[in-house]
Amino acid sequence: CDIGSFSHSLYLPFSLLCPSFLSLKTLERHSQFCCIVNSQRELVISQRLLRMAPLRGILNLQKVGAVQRHFDKWGAGGSRLFNTQAASTSNTPQAPPPPPPPEKTHFGGLKDEDRIFTNLYGLHDPFLKGATKRGDWYRTKDLVLKGADWIVGEIKKSGLRGRGGAGFPSGLKWSFMPKVSDGRPSYLVVNADESEPGTCKDREIMRHDPHKLLEGCLIAGVGMRATAAYIYIRGEYVNERLNLEKARKEAYKAGLLGKNACGSGYDFDVYIHYGAGAYICGEETALLESLEGKQGKPRLKPPFPANAGLYGCPTTVTNVETVAVSPTILRRGPEWFASFGRKNNSGTKLFCVSGHVNKPCTVEEEMSIPLKELIERHCGGVRGGWDNLLAVIPGGSSVPLLPKHICDDVLMDYDALKAVQSGLGTAAVIVMDKSTDVVDAIARLSYFYKHESCGQCTPCREGTGWLWMIMERLKVGNAKLEEIDMLHELTKQIEGHTICALGDAAAWPVQGLIRHFRPELERRIQEHAKRELLEAEKRGLLEATA
Repeated sequence: CDIGSFSHSLYLPFSLLCPSFLSLKTLERHSQFCCIVNSQRELVISQRLLRMAPLRGILNLQKVGAVQRHFDKWGAGGSRLFNTQAASTSNTPQAPPPPPPPEKTHFGGLKDEDRIFTNLYGLHDPFLKGATKRGDWYRTKDLVLKGADWIVGEIKKSGLRGRGGAGFPSGLKWSFMPKVSDGRPSYLVVNADESEPGTCKDREIMRHDPHKLLEGCLIAGVGMRATAAYIYIRGEYVNERLNLEKARKEAYKAGLLGKNACGSGYDFDVYIHYGAGAYICGEETALLESLEGKQGKPRLKPPFPANAGLYGCPTTVTNVETVAVSPTILRRGPEWFASFGRKNNSGTKLFCVSGHVNKPCTVEEEMSIPLKELIERHCGGVRGGWDNLLAVIPGGSSVPLLPKHICDDVLMDYDALKAVQSGLGTAAVIVMDKSTDVVDAIARLSYFYKHESCGQCTPCREGTGWLWMIMERLKVGNAKLEEIDMLHELTKQIEGHTICALGDAAAWPVQGLIRHFRPELERRIQEHAKRELLEAEKRGLLEATA
C-alpha cells in the first residue's frame, strides 16, 4: 500500500496516518471530511484504514472504531452510508460465539435468600406489620398497573405449574379467562380445602404468611381481570381461618384491598368461605357447587369454569401455593424463578414430609431435588437409616407408592415421577419403613376414598367399595391368587370412567401396590392357604378321634 499517494489522493495529510501525530479529535474531524466525498472514496478509505490497522500497527482499534462510528453518523445525516462490516469480517478474525452455559445437573440446597415463604415456621409476626418488613405488599401498585397481559406473560415465562396436584401451566390457565367482558363479572376462587391425607403445606401459608396469599389474590385477580376472589378453606382449619380473616381486615383497613386497591384504581374484593369436611369439595367444580350453597358434587365438563363457573360466570380455581408465589415471581423476575429445577419443572416448591422420618416437617426446596436428599437434608433421614426404608408415597395419598430401589435416585418433580409411574401431586411425601404393613396402609387409603366418594358416578360409587372389600381380604390373605389380577382389572374399570379424578385417586394406590409388592400379596395368600389346610387337618383328626 503506497501511503503517500493514498493520502494525497484524498487530500489527507500524512499525519492522519502517523501514530506519533495522530489524536482522536483529529481523526474524528478528518473522518467527517471523508464522509463528504463520494461514496467510492469513502469505501476505499474505510477498507484501507481497517486493513492497515492489523498489518502495520498504524491505527489502534479504538481509533478505527471512531472512524467507523462517525462514518455511520454522517451517513445517517444525509450522505451515503457505506458498509465496513464486510471488510472487517473478511480481514479480521472473528471470535467464536460463547458456548452455552453448562446444563444444571444437581438440584437442591435452596439458599435462604431464594425462599419465597420466609415465615413458614411462624417465627415472625404473621400480620401486616411483619409482612411488610418481609417484603409483602412492596410496590404492589406498580405490578397492578402493568396490566393483565403483562402479569400473565410473566407467569408463563416463569414456567409456574399448578401446585395443587395436576401441574397444569398456570399462565396458560389464567389466560383462558375472557379478555373482553360480556357483562358478567369474573371470579378467582382459591382452593384451600386441603383434605388429602399427608398434605399440610397450604395450612402453613394461611397460618404464618396470610398476607402473601392475599397479595397473590390481588395479583392473580388482576391477571384474570377478576373482580373478586373467594378463598374456600377446609372446615377443620380453624386457626388458619382466624389468621386469614384478621389479615384480610388489616388489608382492607390499609387500602390494599377493596375499592381502589393499593391506590391502583382497580377494585378487588376478597371473601373467605369455609367448608364442612367433605374431601370431594377439593375438586374444583364440586367446590363451586358448595360455594353456591349446593351439595358438593362435581359438574360435567364442558362447560369449563373459565366459561361458566361460580354463579355461571367466568371463574378460575387455583391452589393456595400457586397464588401465593405469584407476587414474588413478578418482583424478582420470571428468569429467577425458572432458574430453579429442571426444564418444565421450574421454581421452588413446598414439600411436606411425614411418616417414618426423624423430623417430619414442611420445607421449601428447589424443584427436582432428589428424594433421598430431601429426606436426609431436612428430615434427619429415615427412622433406622436409609436402608430401613420400605416405600414412599411421593405426592399425597392419591399417587402410586414407590419402593426403595426407585427412591434411591428419583427426582422430585412432575416429569421424573411420571417416568416412574407415580406423580408429584401435592408433594406430600409419606415415608414408610420396614415395620409398615404396606398392604394394610393401602387398604386404609381404599377405605378413605370409599368413604369420601360423592356417589354420583357408578364406577366410583360401586368400584371404591369393591376395592376396599378386596383389599381387606388381601390384608389377611383370604383370597385367591387370580384375585390380584381381578383387582387390577377393577382399578382399570374405575380409572378414567368418572366425572372427576376421585376415581383415579382411589385406583392409583392399589395399582402401585400390585406393581411393586405383588410378591407380598402372593405370600399372604399362600400362607393363609397353608393355615387353612393345617386347621382343616386338625379338625379332621379331632373328628376321627371323636
